[in-house]
Amino acid sequence: MGVQEVAEGANMPTDLEGVDIFKAAKLLYPPGKASNAGGVAVSGQEMSQNSERRSWQENELQQMPKDIVAGIHQSCIQYGDQGANDGERYLDYVKGANIAGFRNVADAMLAFGTAPL
Repeated sequence: MGVQEVAEGANMPTDLEGVDIFKAAKLLYPPGKASNAGGVAVSGQEMSQNSERRSWQENELQQMPKDIVAGIHQSCIQYGDQGANDGERYLDYVKGANIAGFRNVADAMLAFGTAPL
């Protein structure tokens, strides 16, 4: 059946040529910023828990990363869905992750009073 997906497990190790090859082959390719975000979020939760001197319940600890990763996936779908092309639907996870990331930064800047250009 061949390769269907390549997910980065490191900090964006695939160069642009590799990304172009994955996309041309219509592989599902979540870049490191999307595939590793769950682990980063858990680290943030641990820091938050430690600084608040708070203990979360086991079910909360199990559910939070699932919710975060599901949200990341939904954002990648929302911004990366390329629709039907040549009769096949394609999800450009790189595009989706980039747009979602930029929008999150822009929303945070606006929330802190930065005026749009």
